[in-house]
Formats: sequence, C-alpha cells, structure tokens
Amino acid sequence: MPALDSYLDPRCTSATLDSCIARRAILEALRGELAGFHGTVLDIGCGYMPYRSLVLAPPSRATRYIGLDLEGGPYHNSPDLFWDGRSIPMSDAEVDGALATEVLEHCPDPEAVLREACRVLKPGGLLFITVPFLWPLHDVPHDEYRYTPFALDRHLAAAGFCDVQLKALGGWDASLAGMLALWVRGRPMPGRLRQLLSLFAVPVVRSLVRLDRPPAAFVENTMITGLAGTAR
Repeated sequence: MPALDSYLDPRCTSATLDSCIARRAILEALRGELAGFHGTVLDIGCGYMPYRSLVLAPPSRATRYIGLDLEGGPYHNSPDLFWDGRSIPMSDAEVDGALATEVLEHCPDPEAVLREACRVLKPGGLLFITVPFLWPLHDVPHDEYRYTPFALDRHLAAAGFCDVQLKALGGWDASLAGMLALWVRGRPMPGRLRQLLSLFAVPVVRSLVRLDRPPAAFVENTMITGLAGTAR
C-alpha cells in the first residue's frame, strides 16, 4: 500500500513523473468541490481510500465516509463495503454524496454503474467524477473506455443525472508533459537510461505543467488529459 500522503501531496520527482500530473489535477478538482459535500458520502471504487481525510474535513460538511470496492481487488485496503462492480449494495436514497475517481473507464456498462449511483443518492445529491483521457492501458484486461466530454455527459444524463458540469483536467501543455513523463517511465529501456532520462525530464515536465491552461470549452482541436465534473 502506498503512503497516502503521496496522493495528497503528489510531488513531481524523477520517480513520480508518470503519476504526479494526473494525481495533482484530480486532487485540485476534488478540493474545488468539497464544499458541496455533506452528510454521508460514498466513494465508489475507493481503492486505498486516499481522499477519505479530505472528504471528512472542512470545507466539506460530510460526517460519514463509506469506501466501496471489489472484494479481493488489487487496490483496496479493507473497504467499508464490497460490490460486484455493477450493483451497489445499498438502499435507495441512502447517501448524500458520492465520488467516483478514475473508475468509469473500468466499467463494461458505465450507465448501469451511474444508474446505481443515482439510485443510492438522495434527491439533489452530489456526484463528483473523474476519468482519464490520455493514459496507457492499465489494469489489463479491465480497461474499457476513454471518454470525451460529450460521451460522459450523455451517459450521466441517461443514468438520471442533471446539472452536469464537466471540465478538463489539463490542456495541450499538460498533455505534452504527461506523454513525456509516461514515455520516460513506461517505455521499455535499460534501468540506468530510464533514471538518467527521468532526471532530465523533471524540469521540463514541471515547466510545461506551470504553463498549462486547461481549455475553458470543448471545441474543435481541443486537447485534454482527462475530465472532472459534478452532477446531481
């Protein structure tokens, strides 16, 4: 199990190049929505539950956190509740809020999962969601989709959600930084060469991330690293 502070403070180093950009973007997006949480919050596909402390601290008004994940899955750390990846074992309108970070790309039937999330949320309940766009195959063979904002909006609406607000996690510069980082850390190469290239890549990646301005609108020729959003 990784240290949880590596999720809550994802520093850009030669060893974390391939994860820090995405984690930082997700973290900032979640922090921007914390004030919308209250009461009981369900974390769908909670993994190691890295965001539990954030969800239960101001400006969030959440008083209870429930982590939901697969039994025997590779990422969970004794979640509060198990599921089969499709049906959420909770009653209708049982929670006030929910989050699903980097989960939907692994769901063969994403609308079924979103319908379940809609079912267990109370009327007006908040869903926070993130999905990757520019990312290698992972958790093979359980890697199903990459979403455009238009597809994600359609799935959310079909599942019963409204007031959908989606934004890009990164734009052109973050995309280039991410691809450089993923190439350095993921391309097959000798270990010593990887270490050397990683050291050279750190300042370049940091500079590109500082320069990045995520697009304000999803128009022709827009480049994104991933999506974050809310729905009710």
